[in-house]
Amino acid sequence: MLELRSITAGYTRNAPVVRDVSLTVAAGESVGLLGPSGCGKSTLARVAALLHRPDSGTLLLDGEPVRHWRHRAPREKRTGFGVVFQQARLSADPRLPLTDLIAEPLRATGRGREADDRTAELAPAVGLTPDLLTRRPHEVSDGQLQRACLARALVLRPRLLVCDEMTAMLDASTAAALVAAVESYRASTGAALLAVGHDRTLLERWCDRTVHWDRLA
Repeated sequence: MLELRSITAGYTRNAPVVRDVSLTVAAGESVGLLGPSGCGKSTLARVAALLHRPDSGTLLLDGEPVRHWRHRAPREKRTGFGVVFQQARLSADPRLPLTDLIAEPLRATGRGREADDRTAELAPAVGLTPDLLTRRPHEVSDGQLQRACLARALVLRPRLLVCDEMTAMLDASTAAALVAAVESYRASTGAALLAVGHDRTLLERWCDRTVHWDRLA
């Protein structure tokens, strides 16, 4: 389903943080990408989710090369990914109540009429009670906000989830609840997963297989 071939990527010219890395995620498979902070795994995850254009290399979806990233990528490719980042407060609009945060991708793709039904469906699935949905990010805990960010990632029914250190800043019980919500979604849809992290125990328990960063080539 997803194949990264010899990817080199970075943020400044001639200073890549990812060099000649290859990785595959089969349809329905869950893959853990294990590595220390600063190794480049989050950059590779952004490339995989079509959020960052690589300097070189090839990304294939269902065997077809991807030629455009971010807003230039075809909508059907962009919306096939759901992404959850490590720092929920940096990825959430502080002006929006959680209900609008969750529905944001629907409205951005012209499907705003689905917002109420999808929010009502997803909120309990990720552990959000109705009273929390009216609150803004500064009025909820980090764990509650990350639950909303996971719901936002699921709202378009993606085929592949990219969870970049999703649980790194959360307590054990919240982390377990979020992993359970991801697995429930995957069980019902057959979605694939790329889970990025530095916690070997978590990734090896969560994923079908775990790939170590220093073994990628």
